[in-house]
Parts: sequence; structure tokens; C-alpha cells
Amino acid sequence: MKSEVEELMPRLLPFEFAAGTEELDPKGPPRNPQEYLRQVQLEASLCPEVVVAQIDPKKLQKKQTVNASVAGCHAAPLGFCPSLSWQQQQVSNFSAVRQSITKNRRHWSNQTLDDNVMVPRLTDEEGWKRFCLGEKVYLGTSSCDADAETEPTLDYTKVGFPPFLSIVCRLNQSTVLMVLEILISWFEEGAFVPQLGCWLYALLGCLEKPLLPEAHSSIRQLARRCAKLRSTLESQDDKKLPALNLLICLVARYFEQNDLADQPE
Repeated sequence: MKSEVEELMPRLLPFEFAAGTEELDPKGPPRNPQEYLRQVQLEASLCPEVVVAQIDPKKLQKKQTVNASVAGCHAAPLGFCPSLSWQQQQVSNFSAVRQSITKNRRHWSNQTLDDNVMVPRLTDEEGWKRFCLGEKVYLGTSSCDADAETEPTLDYTKVGFPPFLSIVCRLNQSTVLMVLEILISWFEEGAFVPQLGCWLYALLGCLEKPLLPEAHSSIRQLARRCAKLRSTLESQDDKKLPALNLLICLVARYFEQNDLADQPE
């Protein structure tokens, strides 16, 4: 007797065996098309109409966690927070810089680089750290400021190449984001030095909007790191304070990460 499912479903292969057909060997290979179709029918008839999956309950008890960082910035210590008018002015200045870079990108990208400027490959993480920060900062061998005063000529390989427009205008968006991530990652464990601040500002100036998800994550990480370092400063006269406030301001106010913005006292 046919099941209800069989009655409702159309038969794609309406094949019937004639009386007196030789008995089929289900374990042997089919000798003709009729035997093949008969074996398919037999195999289908042995399959249960309802199949229940056997699931080990212990496997369902494993907890899955997703790490999503939504934390804001450390609040600025009393007297360390910039005024709203200062923040608005920095955003205006930054916007003008970005417009100038966009307008003159082709001109600057066609400028000839000096022979000693060897731009690293995209995936050369260590090379970019040396290129931007200089060997002395990257290797932590000595103070760049002190050595720069004693050396008669400036050696960019030791103190780092500044973010000249002729360099940054050659970088496509993939490279801009990659170098930004490399420097922010270094900053997580390293100190804030002038070379780093200059490069971060320049790379933010070249970062196109709307931002990619990776860019959102990176600049938020940068703002949180700046705010954390700012919370450890002992004096409002610390030279790092204006630069840290500037980077936080740009991430929050220009790139619209409003939950990270400094709120004036």
C-alpha cells in the first residue's frame, strides 16, 4: 500500500516491472536500466519516512562568546578636557587639510622621491614601523630628540621618515588602513612620540569616508588608547596632551564616533 506522501507526490519515473521478471539481486550491480531503477525503488522503500537526528546534549552546553568592544573612552581628568570651541576649530582645520590632500593628490603622487626613501611593501609590518618611527624609537635604543641635536645631518632611517605628501599621496586606501592598523597596534604597547602623532594625523587625513568596518574599529581603538594615556598624565603642561586631545577629537567629532567625544566641563 502506498503511503500518503507517495499519493500526493508525482512520480518522476513511472516504471513498473512486468510479471515474470527475473528475481533481482539487491547486492549485485544492475545489469540493465530496469534493474537499476528497481534497486532505487527498493532502497527508497527501506528509508524511514521520518528521521530524527541524534544530538549529544553535552555539546549544546558549550557556551559561545563573541568579543565585541563597545567601551567608551576614559573620561578626561579635571582640567584636561578641551573646550567645545577648540574641538570645533580642530575639526574645521582637519577638514581643510583633507580637502587640500584630495585636490592635490595627483600632483604630489607624481613627485619624485629621494633615493633613500624606500617605501615598504604592504605586508611588511616591521618595515613600516621602522619607516614611520625610525630605528631608534622602534628598537628603543635611544632618545631621538637628544641624538638629533648631536648629529650634523638628519638620518631619516634612524628618526623615521615624516609623512611627506609625496609619500602618503601614493598610498591607496588598503595601504592607508594597513599602516594605520600597524601603528595603532604598536601604540597599544609603546609610548606616544612625535613621529607617531604626525603619521596618525596624516593617515587619518587620507582615510576616505564612508569608513569600512575595519577602519571604524581601528580609529575607535586609537581614541581609547589616547584617552587611557591621557588619564595617566600628571600635568596639563605635558607636551603630549594637545596631540592626544586632537586625535580623540578627530575620531569622535569628524569621523562621527560621538560616544567617544570629550564633553567639556
